[in-house]
Amino acid sequence: MAAHEKEDTAVCLSTADADPPIPYYVAELLKEEVGEDVKDLKKVRGLLDKAMQEKAALEKQVISVSSSVPLKMEKALSEADRAQQTLGNIVEQERCLANCIVQHLQISQPWMDQLSLLMGQIEETERCLAYLRWISRVEELSDTIQQHMMTSNISEAASGLVALAELDIRLQESSCTHLVSFIRDTVRFWHKILKDKLSSDFEEVLKQMHWPFVSMTQTSLTTPANMMELTTQLEALCTQLLKLQTSDDLISEQRLFPERYGLPPSAPISLPIQIMLQPLIKRFRYHFFGSRQTNVLHKPEWYLTQVLMWITNHSQFLEERVQPLLDKVGAAVDARLEFSRGLLDLVLEKLAQDVPRLLYDDALFCHLVDEVLLFEKELHGTHAYPSTLPGTLHILADETIFQKWVSVERKFALEKMDSMLSSEVAWVSQYKDISDVDELKAPDCAETFMTMLLVITDRYKALPTARCKLCFLELQKELVDDFRIRLTQVMKEESRNPLSPRYCAILNAVNYIATVLSDWADNVFFLQLQRMSLELGSELASLSALQTGRLASMEGSVFDEMISLLERLRSDMMGRLVEFVLRETKEAARPYCKERWLSLPSQSEQAVMSLSSSACPMMLCLRDHMLQLQQSLCITLFKTFWQALAEKLDMFIYQEVILANHFNDGGAAQLHFDMTRNLFPLFGHHCKRPENYFKQIKEACIILTLNVGSALLLRDLLRQDRGVQVAALPSEPSPEAALNELGIYRLAASDITILLNLRTNWPGK
Repeated sequence: MAAHEKEDTAVCLSTADADPPIPYYVAELLKEEVGEDVKDLKKVRGLLDKAMQEKAALEKQVISVSSSVPLKMEKALSEADRAQQTLGNIVEQERCLANCIVQHLQISQPWMDQLSLLMGQIEETERCLAYLRWISRVEELSDTIQQHMMTSNISEAASGLVALAELDIRLQESSCTHLVSFIRDTVRFWHKILKDKLSSDFEEVLKQMHWPFVSMTQTSLTTPANMMELTTQLEALCTQLLKLQTSDDLISEQRLFPERYGLPPSAPISLPIQIMLQPLIKRFRYHFFGSRQTNVLHKPEWYLTQVLMWITNHSQFLEERVQPLLDKVGAAVDARLEFSRGLLDLVLEKLAQDVPRLLYDDALFCHLVDEVLLFEKELHGTHAYPSTLPGTLHILADETIFQKWVSVERKFALEKMDSMLSSEVAWVSQYKDISDVDELKAPDCAETFMTMLLVITDRYKALPTARCKLCFLELQKELVDDFRIRLTQVMKEESRNPLSPRYCAILNAVNYIATVLSDWADNVFFLQLQRMSLELGSELASLSALQTGRLASMEGSVFDEMISLLERLRSDMMGRLVEFVLRETKEAARPYCKERWLSLPSQSEQAVMSLSSSACPMMLCLRDHMLQLQQSLCITLFKTFWQALAEKLDMFIYQEVILANHFNDGGAAQLHFDMTRNLFPLFGHHCKRPENYFKQIKEACIILTLNVGSALLLRDLLRQDRGVQVAALPSEPSPEAALNELGIYRLAASDITILLNLRTNWPGK
């Protein structure tokens, strides 16, 4: 309709003006502004005037813009021409200036060449003057030292040598090799003279103090009468010798060990201590490096013990006489530690020489390792030698030597395992007669094996590198796995009779090892190894992403895999044991399952209730086996055993005795008596409420012994719950509430219905 009206309007307009048809949008505008009323057509004039004004304004803007654009373009072109002219002028100026510069450089080049030559000569002259000044300074210091030496002023001469050594240090990076060599030779010359002089005096004073103390008796000699004077001399000589330390470090060549030993860097030993060590070094080399009878490969304890004895004999003198002097002169030197370092250098040299010769003799090599470990233990424990300094274990950590060590450890460990498993007392507990100690009842072989692992841990705990420690950890894990496999093999031989003492001993051994490894997992040392393994990435290749994450979050441990395998073996052995006892119990319970529960006399007809004769074999079997296993298994394993057995026994009696029979009053009462007064008390020795482990039997007895009235109400309630139309009381409880009130929580309503149907004492029957 609207479209039809639009067409009529357009037709009328076109007919009236005889012009072309008015566009649709114009018609819409007129309709909106004027409306449908013809009287309002006078508004069209206003609209037309407004449109004409807007048109004139737009035309004016167009004319204005079109007239201003040529002016702006002309101005822009004019500015571009001026810029081009300016640029041309600048380019021309640059070309002229460049030509002037080239001409000036050509003219001044000879002057520059002459000036460069003169500057070079001046610089050369200055270098020569500096060179001469250095030489003059060196000669001046040398003359000063000489003058002090001539006047026996050793202290000032030593100070001059210190200044000379400082010059040497300043020129170490210089390219003037001859000057550096000249200063070094001068330092070496005066250092030797001063050192010889001071060393001679120092040794003389020490000799008067009875140094060195090569035996225990010498340390208790009477103090010299002139001890105060000797102490004063010793202080002065120490002060002067310490002044020579800088020059001594420059000219002395340190004895370096091969890099493969990985010895940590250490500062040179102070000069006074070096001199004090000389007589002991001579003795050591004479006895242990020459052809003396004391230098034998199979007696490393001789030189190791000797060094420890020397440290012990001289510690008191060093701490009471020498250390106060060093502290007084402000020297940051630990006399006892420096003395120990000097002697340990001899031991390292001796070990580096001897160990390669022992690699093909397992017995001698193992003996050497044992002696070195004992030496290290006493050195660090008794004498407080820091583990950050070079030690004998760095020699053993060499790749070739270390691999031999690990190989020997593995060989002797496997031999020890063979021996411990073949021993007559392998499966007997060492503490079987001491109940307070023998909680885990671990057999001798398991105790010995874990002691062996503990000894191995103590042997490698002090190794200097994480790589070596982790290698030994892998060895321990291999040994645990090997021992587990051996236990499994013996267990399979004994699996025909799980009640045998050996089978139970194996089960105790597996449990003991798993328990100890779990305790070790929280040990600080093994936690450190866990962190090291993650940092070095030594185990990541063999671990899953989950295991790696557990280790990184410290949830797992380095023994997780071994513990898991042991727990699996323990679970398997426990399952075999439970099944064996259950099988024997079932065999003994056959007469009890076939008992005629329908025809047993009621409780009122019996004077005294007693255990069913058919149940006696079953009860005796349970009692004997549980008593035997209580004596054979540790507490935790026995608890696991009887709880698992109780669960299976509960299911067996419920299914094979209760559900497979019908019961009169006497039968139900007899079953209740057998269970509550005989079966449950068998387990009552191990827990306070044994009936909680036989919930199906306990609840079934409740239903079977329920008085007839209560049983009828319960049956009706259960039928009503199943939709059977039975008259019910208005306030009757729910089946679940009724069962809970009777103490029944485990059995379902359907099970209760089955049990109720097993009763034969219903009215009318």
